[in-house]
Amino acid sequence: MSAGAASDRGGGIYWGRKEVSDSKGIAVIFAWVSIPERHLKSYVNLYASLGWNSLVCHAHFLHAFYPERAMSSAFDILNELVEELRIKPCPVVFVGLSAGTKACMYKVFQIIEGICEGQLYPGEYRLVRKCITGHIYDSGPVDFTTDLGTHYALHPTILKVPGSSKLVSWVAKGIASGLDALYLTRFESQWAEYWQALYSSVNLGAPFLILCSDKDDIAPYHVVCTFSQRLQEFGGDVKLVKLNGSPHLGHYKNYPIQYRSSVTHFLGKAALIFSQRIQKLEWEMTSMEGMHDEISELICDLQKAAVNSNESLRRVAVEPSDHFFLPSSAENQNGTDSGSLQDEQKERSLCLSKPPSLSAHSVLGKVLFDVCVPKNVDGWDIKFCGSLNGQPFASARRNSPPRGIKGLRRSRL
Repeated sequence: MSAGAASDRGGGIYWGRKEVSDSKGIAVIFAWVSIPERHLKSYVNLYASLGWNSLVCHAHFLHAFYPERAMSSAFDILNELVEELRIKPCPVVFVGLSAGTKACMYKVFQIIEGICEGQLYPGEYRLVRKCITGHIYDSGPVDFTTDLGTHYALHPTILKVPGSSKLVSWVAKGIASGLDALYLTRFESQWAEYWQALYSSVNLGAPFLILCSDKDDIAPYHVVCTFSQRLQEFGGDVKLVKLNGSPHLGHYKNYPIQYRSSVTHFLGKAALIFSQRIQKLEWEMTSMEGMHDEISELICDLQKAAVNSNESLRRVAVEPSDHFFLPSSAENQNGTDSGSLQDEQKERSLCLSKPPSLSAHSVLGKVLFDVCVPKNVDGWDIKFCGSLNGQPFASARRNSPPRGIKGLRRSRL
């Protein structure tokens, strides 16, 4: 879509400025038919002078009253943004002028937030969501009440139409009555949906700049102020600029320096937010890549630990709870035996999964103890007691042994 050329899609969608090389971002301007084309051009020039491209949605008259038309324009806007942001991601700022918020802008929010019932939208719109870093409201948002038709029909821009003032006034009142009746019968239920969508834009994490006036008869100051306060209650970063005495959509014309200064500062803030988002995303991607190997190693270690733990539990399940402590080679009290000192101080533990019976007076007992052990030895009481896994075992204890002895130490006979 070339700059300045109207779109074939309908709804008056076109690029007011489209420079790829030196663009700082994209300002999406939502306007209604009540704004003259020459007046809309001044906003395009303002953002162009600040280095921003502008995508314009100059909605038709019925877009503000038929949600299906507004939805169609919203999809066209999002698809156009996706094509551009795929080539070069950049900050995107939504600019709502007067009733342009109702003619298309609120439907864009519904699509991005996925709050339209029965609708599934492509995941590529997430790219647009990530790039939205600001919202600007000029002479809006407009509260769609029953006297909206009268306000627009009797607006000074319409009364300036050449011809008899009485005829113009009569036609205007007729149009106003028709709009009021149409709104009451079909569109009053959309009022809550409209404001909910505007408030949901807080979830995008972008700041707000609201330009208003105490002399605005279509977007009264108390309505705009209430909207600003609600956004702040929902956690929005809001800056409200009040331009006293300025008529509806006349803020830039009557306060060009202050208006330009406010917009310039806000666009710089939006660009900074976008830069921070990109840096955060790059840092997260780098961290994920760096942690990939560590996570893999950790998973391997956990798997090994689980295997070792299972083997240990399996080994404990088959091992007996008691151990035999067998004596080492014969102790030499005079230190002349060939056994080493280390063998004399060490007890060997023999774990038997299924231990056989052991008798001190059997042939095996004679071999282990070198000599035949008598049944009664002075100072010792040798007898069979208890069992180990159902098998009897020999135990020996002194007449007054200290508690806690777990092994059998052979005395020198």
